Amino acid sequence: MSNSQPIVVRAAKKPISTLAKPLDSVDLDTKEPHVASYERSDVCAAPAGSAVVENVVAFEIARAVVDKFGGDSIQEIQARWKMFHRLASEHS
Repeated sequence: MSNSQPIVVRAAKKPISTLAKPLDSVDLDTKEPHVASYERSDVCAAPAGSAVVENVVAFEIARAVVDKFGGDSIQEIQARWKMFHRLASEHS
């Protein structure tokens, strides 16, 4: 559970793999030997990586909410959330 403070996540990823010499491959349509093309389209994976991490964190927070409040529908989860907050405010 969070205490309403910002959730800070540290993440790391491996560098983008790059081969200066393309590897031998196979054309899946013709089954003939083929040399893979060398292509480097992104030099910085941080923007894409941050989008992935943001969505993974959102998924895990949603999973924690379902674990805490259960329910088969959003309406049921919302009702349990409101009851939780009502009871918490009565005890504070």
